[in-house]
Amino acid sequence: MDSIRTTRGLLGLSIRAKILLLALVGAVWFLSDAGGVAAGAGREGAAVAAEQEGPAAQTSEDDHAQDEGYAYQEHADGEHGDEHGPPISSWFLVLVAILVFAKVFGEVAERIGQPAVLGELIAGVVLGGSVLGIVPAEGLIYEIIHYTAEVGVAILLFEIGLETDLKEMFKVGTSSALVAIVGVTLPFLLGYLYWLSADPAIGAVSGNVSLSMVAIFVGATLTATSVGITARVLGDIRMMNRPESKIIIGAAVIDDVMGLVILGVVSGLAAGGTLSAVGIAVDTVMAVGFLVVAVVIGNYLAPPLFQLVDRMRVRGVLLVAAFAFALLVAALADKAGSALIIGAFAAGIVLSGTNQFDQIEHQIRPVADIFTPVFFVSVGAVVNVRLFIPGAADFNAEVLVVGAILVAVAFIGKLAAGFAVGWGREKLNQMAIGVGMVPRGEVGLIFAALGRSTGILSDEAYSAILIMVIVTTFIAPPLLKLVFRPGADDPSPPQPEPAH
Repeated sequence: MDSIRTTRGLLGLSIRAKILLLALVGAVWFLSDAGGVAAGAGREGAAVAAEQEGPAAQTSEDDHAQDEGYAYQEHADGEHGDEHGPPISSWFLVLVAILVFAKVFGEVAERIGQPAVLGELIAGVVLGGSVLGIVPAEGLIYEIIHYTAEVGVAILLFEIGLETDLKEMFKVGTSSALVAIVGVTLPFLLGYLYWLSADPAIGAVSGNVSLSMVAIFVGATLTATSVGITARVLGDIRMMNRPESKIIIGAAVIDDVMGLVILGVVSGLAAGGTLSAVGIAVDTVMAVGFLVVAVVIGNYLAPPLFQLVDRMRVRGVLLVAAFAFALLVAALADKAGSALIIGAFAAGIVLSGTNQFDQIEHQIRPVADIFTPVFFVSVGAVVNVRLFIPGAADFNAEVLVVGAILVAVAFIGKLAAGFAVGWGREKLNQMAIGVGMVPRGEVGLIFAALGRSTGILSDEAYSAILIMVIVTTFIAPPLLKLVFRPGADDPSPPQPEPAH
């Protein structure tokens, strides 16, 4: 037995399994890097360069293309795509890399006792522009990944909605609201006051941007909570049935509603507008109202609709109907001024009350297994590891110091929110609730990107905020597993099968 354990070593895998695993990862990396992605990026770069050089350069390229002949053009269009984008094979290879790396790193994370989502985030870092550069930071493939990731997070929230019991959610509604309010207000005030009082040198920007405007944006980035990351961790560790988990999910949804209001306010400020009580009230009503209306109307229309779908004989009709329903409600939420993920969550709640609930829940899992990892990899891919390496071109000691302070502020604000409930007779794991609200993920990035694109946040301030987003996103999964102590009624986490 000892010799077998020694042979298997790290992760409990045999030497043969490790070799095959390394060969698979290496093959995916080689194909993605050398087999077309770089070439696709080169073609995109050439197109951009041609646009910058003006009509003369473009005319010269057109003449050259004509000289090559129609046969060559037909081959290029069929095999490599048109001149405005990379070949379709490049996208396929990037997608293969994302899925394979996500599952391999997720497996490694689970083997060492961490949630799989942490491995998927790290896979994104490895595939991102600062390491292997397989997942691009701009261009057509980046846009495709972004849209695919949006489908992934929508399906994740749809699954959460399916597992949500409205009666149980209402029981913790007051607690969720209190956690959300404290978790938004306190980090905003702490971030705003810190920036206003410290006035870091890295925050200086040109133009008429005032210090208070920068402080408002910094505070806004600290209010976010990534419900997708927390929900995935709770699912991985089989804790979704705990009252703390229900409070976290409810608070995160309310947090997203409040985040939409804040985003609307800061967007108006960025565009040169002023604070308006009427505007804030309208944003709030639209964000909250859609969730209520969607659930009420959906509960009336969905049962007969899915009874009809269930009687149809065509293959996969129930899965396709549920998938389309989730995307439809998500799209309607976006059109109504709410959020895509709130719409997807509402769709899940609606379908959880249909007779086809068990089938839908079972059939949607393979769809989530494809799309959801793309979301988490895309979140990790934006990480610039050169920010943390002394001597690297992007390294700035002051950025690290300010980033560390923002991390502390971000943790304190959300942890305090967890302690806003669970006193008296209602005994709750307050630390777990607070930690569950910590990850900023893609939501924090949206706020930071808006501030940067409008010239309110400097590149250095943006980098410091990015550090805060990265640390809170990556530290939350292992911390959640640490602070969520299993109870007697909790199902046991799935055990990995022994390697042979």
